[in-house]
Amino acid sequence: MKLGGSVVASPINLPLIREYAALLSRLKTEGHKVAVVVGGGTYAREFIKAAKELSLDEKDQDQIAISVSRLFAQILMMKVGRACHESVPFTVEDAARCLKKEGIAIMGGLRPGITTDTVAALVAFEVKAELLIKATDQDGVYDKDPRKSADAVKLDHLSFENLARVFTEDKHKAGIHQIVDPEAIKILGKRHVKVVIVNGFKPDNVLKAIKGEHVGTLVD
Repeated sequence: MKLGGSVVASPINLPLIREYAALLSRLKTEGHKVAVVVGGGTYAREFIKAAKELSLDEKDQDQIAISVSRLFAQILMMKVGRACHESVPFTVEDAARCLKKEGIAIMGGLRPGITTDTVAALVAFEVKAELLIKATDQDGVYDKDPRKSADAVKLDHLSFENLARVFTEDKHKAGIHQIVDPEAIKILGKRHVKVVIVNGFKPDNVLKAIKGEHVGTLVD
């Protein structure tokens, strides 16, 4: 699962963090293995802006945003408690080991040059995930930005190829903010990992996606 910073970190949403912690504990109890990558949201972008104003290069801007995302991962991890691992994984391999040992892995960003969407895709690729759920601030993928266009239409089902056509950015930039990072889709398309993009303000949507119920936008 990619838990968007737009959901839990823009601003800090304590009730939702509690709900997601309970959800993760429930999923583990039910026998699921769940890797979660948490985004840094507006806090990460504010620090990127500060780094730019200090004339730091894009690599440094990314590194600062990564640190912010790891803080949000840490607070969620600590709320989950004993069912979780003791520290935030810093590599895909560490996440895979946590997942195998504990049944849950919670992490933030990895390294400059890739978004947390791409981190989620890399972890999904590594562990041969059956499903990647992106919990975001929209109900799914639209044919145009619904925040800017009142006539935007939600798309219930897309292929990886068609999803690429709705991107506004086609490469990584520090602070990139769109429904799914294009690099992530390239990785997921290679493994043919099914992706469901849902409104993350309603954690029940995650359960619906796991159960195969129609929710959000399916990409396969």
